[in-house]
Amino acid sequence: MEEEKKDKGFVVKDRRLFGESGEARTETTRTDEPPKAPQEERPKAAGGQEETSEGPPPSPEDGFLPEVNFANFILSLGTTAFYHFGDLPDRDGGKAEKNIAAAKQTIDLLSMLKSKTEGNLDKDEQALLEGILYELRLRFVKETTSK
Repeated sequence: MEEEKKDKGFVVKDRRLFGESGEARTETTRTDEPPKAPQEERPKAAGGQEETSEGPPPSPEDGFLPEVNFANFILSLGTTAFYHFGDLPDRDGGKAEKNIAAAKQTIDLLSMLKSKTEGNLDKDEQALLEGILYELRLRFVKETTSK
C-alpha cells in the first residue's frame, strides 16, 4: 500500500499505528508526521490527534473530545442530570423528556463522589462539585414538589 498518494489536489496519508503485517510501525516507518522542532511540542487532543490553530475548532462529530480531568467529568455528569430534567432536547431533534429517577441517580452519584473525594480535591474542584450539587438538588426539589 502506498504511504502517500497525490491526485487532483488532495493527499491521502496512512496514519495507521500498525503496518499491514500487524506489527507496530516505528517513527521511521511513519511518514505522515512532519518533523518536530526539538523545543516545540504540539498539544494532542483526547483522541491522540494533533491540535492545530487553523480553521474552526474540531467538533464532537470529528472525534474531538475535551480533556479528561475531574472538572470536565463533573460537568459532564451535571449536564447529564440537566438532560434528564428535560432541559436539553434529544440529540435527534426530538422533544425534551423528563426522567426524574435518572436525574436523582446522577445527583446521588455526584454526592457519592463528593464524599469519596473529601480532602483530595483542590479548592476549584471542590467549589465546582458543591455548586453543581447545590443547583441539581434545588432543581430536584422543584421538580418533585411542583406537582
